[in-house]
Amino acid sequence: MTNFNRVSSANMYDSTLRNLSARQKTLADLQENLTSGKRVVRPSDDPVAAAQAERALTRIGRIQTEQRALEVQRNAITQAESTLGDAVGLVQEIRQLVVAAGGGALKPEDRKTYANQIQSLREQLSDVINRKDTNGIPLLGALGSALEPFTGPLSGSPDYLFSGLPGQGSSNDMSITSTLDGHAALMFDPKRDGVYQAGVSVIPSGRALTTSAITPTNLSQVTGDGYRIDFTAVVPGATPGTSSATYTITNTTTGVTSAPITAPDFTPDKGGTISVTGVPGMTFSVTGTPAAGDAITLQPSPSLMSSIDGAIQGIGGAANNNAANQAVGQALASIDAGMERLSNMRGYAGELLNRADRITGDQGRRSIQLEADRSRAEDLDMVKGISDFQNANVGYEAALKSYAQVQRLSLFNFING
Repeated sequence: MTNFNRVSSANMYDSTLRNLSARQKTLADLQENLTSGKRVVRPSDDPVAAAQAERALTRIGRIQTEQRALEVQRNAITQAESTLGDAVGLVQEIRQLVVAAGGGALKPEDRKTYANQIQSLREQLSDVINRKDTNGIPLLGALGSALEPFTGPLSGSPDYLFSGLPGQGSSNDMSITSTLDGHAALMFDPKRDGVYQAGVSVIPSGRALTTSAITPTNLSQVTGDGYRIDFTAVVPGATPGTSSATYTITNTTTGVTSAPITAPDFTPDKGGTISVTGVPGMTFSVTGTPAAGDAITLQPSPSLMSSIDGAIQGIGGAANNNAANQAVGQALASIDAGMERLSNMRGYAGELLNRADRITGDQGRRSIQLEADRSRAEDLDMVKGISDFQNANVGYEAALKSYAQVQRLSLFNFING
């Protein structure tokens, strides 16, 4: 049995119109894809791909935010490294003047001139170490400080104060710190640096007594306390022309006094020296002719700036070469220790800048990878897109021609004809 289905003209018209509308929408969508360059223009086009692209864009945005913050930190550390470089240059100039001030042919007026020059450089150094970044934050402010981290000399004292919280800010794999620990760079820790200053009691004219720079021999034994060396007796030595000295060492912090210590014979009239032992972790020598009742004090040096101020006072106020040599020797030891601290911190600043460069490189590679992920998820393959558009356009034109033919397929056309 054969079945016949009647297809009316209206059904043909409706079917053709639906086909035309579908092809027109497909053509419009393909044209929109070509215009935007994207395969996924809206989430409904491909929800999974749209979510992948959104996650990639979010991560790219986060990286850009982190990079902007890193750039601010990099600029601050660059300024801090430059500041430390300026400080090192000033301290080097100060050291050269201190060495020159130790010349044996200088008069007291000449040494005062050198002291004034050192004073000018020290004032410049104070300005440099208190520099701030573009946001008004001290570059050497450690973990947080007042507007001026270094203040001094304090009233009635050659000491300086670090107005802040010592310590170095941490860095991670996305950022670096934006300040450096100025306390570690410029303030001395006796147990870490072993920087001490020696002072000689008033010596009557006609007798000289000076000390060498204090040399740390074992920093683990340095207590950080103050000491006083008292000469109790100076008598002729076992060899003609030599002397033998006896002294005690008093810890001025704890009040404990050692048993008498006898130094080996020395020749005071020929520049012989007494090597002072018994101070924990440190040694130094005494040149000249000590006498019973003479005393030498040892105090930890609190900072590079206070050591420079001590050099200014010692050199400018030196009445003779012995006093000048005393001041010069002490100053050079402190300045060299301070230079080492500054150089170490400057090297750390350089490492922070290298770390910032590595972070930027890593973040750049991550951004490229995320951009590739986003592109794979939503971007259009232009060759395929153009081909699909051309095919859809051909199909749409064919559908239009077909509709034109269907429009003439009506029984009334034949009846009227």
